[in-house]
Amino acid sequence: MNLNHTSKENILVVDDTPDNLRLLSAMLSEQGYTVRKALNGQMALTASKTLLPDLILLDVMMPGMDGYQVCQKLKADDKTRGVPVIFISALNDVLDKVKAFDVGGVDYITKPFQLAEVLSRIENQLKVRSLQIKLQEKNILLEQTLSELKSAQVQLIQSEKMVAMGQLVAGIAHEINNPVNFIYGNLTYASQYIEDLVNLIEVYQEEFPNTTPKIKEMINNIDLNFLLDDAQNIMGAMHRGAERIQKIVVSLRNFSRVDEAEVKLVNIHEGIDSTIMMLEHRLKHTESRPAIQVIKDYGKLPLITCYASQINQVFMHLLNNAIDALELEYGEYTPPTPYTQDPTPWIRISTELTDFDTVRIRIADNGPGISESARSRLFDPFFTTKPVGSGMGLGLAISYQIVVQKHHGQLRCCSSRGQGAEFAIEIPVHQIMRSSFSGGY
Repeated sequence: MNLNHTSKENILVVDDTPDNLRLLSAMLSEQGYTVRKALNGQMALTASKTLLPDLILLDVMMPGMDGYQVCQKLKADDKTRGVPVIFISALNDVLDKVKAFDVGGVDYITKPFQLAEVLSRIENQLKVRSLQIKLQEKNILLEQTLSELKSAQVQLIQSEKMVAMGQLVAGIAHEINNPVNFIYGNLTYASQYIEDLVNLIEVYQEEFPNTTPKIKEMINNIDLNFLLDDAQNIMGAMHRGAERIQKIVVSLRNFSRVDEAEVKLVNIHEGIDSTIMMLEHRLKHTESRPAIQVIKDYGKLPLITCYASQINQVFMHLLNNAIDALELEYGEYTPPTPYTQDPTPWIRISTELTDFDTVRIRIADNGPGISESARSRLFDPFFTTKPVGSGMGLGLAISYQIVVQKHHGQLRCCSSRGQGAEFAIEIPVHQIMRSSFSGGY
């Protein structure tokens, strides 16, 4: 068997007998190993932390701290836990060997030892250790690859989702915009025409107070006085409705911003308001819960550089999650009693400019909160606490990528069970942005 080594494995020999140290040191050095020596347990622990050995030969019977105690301390330390330990002892009791394995030893050599046996056992353990290290490296590489694949998958889904949603929203806004503009533009004229006709009827009534029986019958049938009053009210309601539709179209465009794939100066408050308008139908009163109150606490913010459509997507995810949490908390709604605390579901949105030239947006709710175990995995792709079929677990992962990786910001969650949840977005006001996820979204 060829035992010459070129890799110079580092072996620590621990024995309180100097003769044994010299003998083992000479034997191993001749085989090409790098050998270090320690006369007691404390020296062995210090030497192991100073320079991590590839293997330790450890005598069992030593004064002060025996080999078992030394091994237990080595295995309790993250730095030295993986180093293989071979016990050396003159004892040959089965219980001693069992104890050696119980405290973390990988092999046991009894004195007087034979050179070939010692070298063979060392060689085997070094090979096992080398394979373990390679396996650990491969596992780390596999974990990194898996993480990269998940990240790429999330980015791909995000890209497709943003493109599809942006095109859909922009298309709807465009289709609605033309007829709404036509209606809104002509309502002013229609109102004026009706007003003129009303004035004409009033003049007729003044000039010809004595009408024919047929005209009187028709006036009574159509309730002319009510019609004249209500006509103006109807036109006003139609005018307000058309204005509302126009605002919705503007919000749809602001939310999608399909023509703004690159970084631009953006009013964050407009993006939040547009997102709230998109979700207004979910905020209204239902049979199972009262209306969700949206509390705005906006600070004075400058225009910031960001990818507007993607930041709006983050607002959409966070607000949707808050509404989902409130649906869960207030799903079994009962009328408040004098002892009920906070009977109204609410979402509070606050913004501020920090001293570090960043913008911070907080979105908080008074829902059921998030447990610590779930909070630690919130931003993992495909992790969700929602019932099956209610979500893929990508919303927060996508939001994290947009805020942290794309905008060099921070996305944090502060929550505990029964205390609601708050998500805080913080992004720089000014920054040099890189190209977006492989194609603008």
